[in-house]
Amino acid sequence: MTLTKAIRFYGTGTPDVMRYEDVEVGAPGLGEVRLRHVAVGLNYADTYFRNGTYKIPMPNGMGVEASGVVEALGEGVIDFVVGDRVTYTGFLNTLGAYSTQRLIPANALIKLPEEISCETAAAMTMRGLTAAYLMRRIYDFKKGDTILLHAAAGGVGLIVSQWAKLLGLTVIGTTSSEEKAAVAKAHGCDHVINYSHENVAERVRELTNGVGVNVVFDSVGKDTFMGSLDSLKRRGLLVCVGTASGPIPAFDPVLLAMKGSLFITRPALADYIADPAEKRELANELFDHVRHGRIKIEINQRYELKDAVQAHHDLETRKTIGSSIFVI
Repeated sequence: MTLTKAIRFYGTGTPDVMRYEDVEVGAPGLGEVRLRHVAVGLNYADTYFRNGTYKIPMPNGMGVEASGVVEALGEGVIDFVVGDRVTYTGFLNTLGAYSTQRLIPANALIKLPEEISCETAAAMTMRGLTAAYLMRRIYDFKKGDTILLHAAAGGVGLIVSQWAKLLGLTVIGTTSSEEKAAVAKAHGCDHVINYSHENVAERVRELTNGVGVNVVFDSVGKDTFMGSLDSLKRRGLLVCVGTASGPIPAFDPVLLAMKGSLFITRPALADYIADPAEKRELANELFDHVRHGRIKIEINQRYELKDAVQAHHDLETRKTIGSSIFVI
């Protein structure tokens, strides 16, 4: 047995439900590896597990994304060797990332190119693969299309905006402050709307000569739902990728017809990386952009694992900008 540190929680609620504990890690079983973490990703999705939005058995571990070094192989593992640098993200199959070491199914892992550090990987695997499927799978973008990107200065937002510019799209971002607006513009947003004092839908109509945008990427949820619909052009697509302000209230689908025969989807990353071949394809495209500098990954907040409670407070009160990680 190996003694490791991990964040565990025994019931849902505020950040204070998380506990920093000693945990024993045994030998890897069939199809597993023992992984020594170097860095762990901090994602808004983590708060959904913690507060009960995503239902999971209790007690449980926290976090679904990390990177590190393979320390031991279980029976049947042939795609990795001890010493490989890897990264991962997922859903239930990768819960427990907030730890110094862990066991994990080998089929969840992605080998890292030499040019990408473990810290960069922890800051970009979940966010980057999310951006990859949003840009490459959700909609058949054409050069000149326009998108509205909520939380444009967030970890996913900064990658999406850079990727969108590579595709020749016009990007309208929303932020809550002038500081975040400056960050969003520096990463590719053509226009930034400060939603704390501007009406988003009205500004979108002004910026698009009354037409609206092709696609809205909305990670905020309840507070922005109607404004997002009102920002779309006829037959536009609303992509609901998160509910930071709370779940979207129930609505009559006839509303979509009344607002221009709109489309709406609520995708999950897990369904876009479930197929190993598709996961490799998306990861390779992401890695290629990052290694050649076309997409830059900036880590703006670093925490120690024992400070997970503070990290979640910072995340939920919108004190963070871009990507955040735990350094092990």
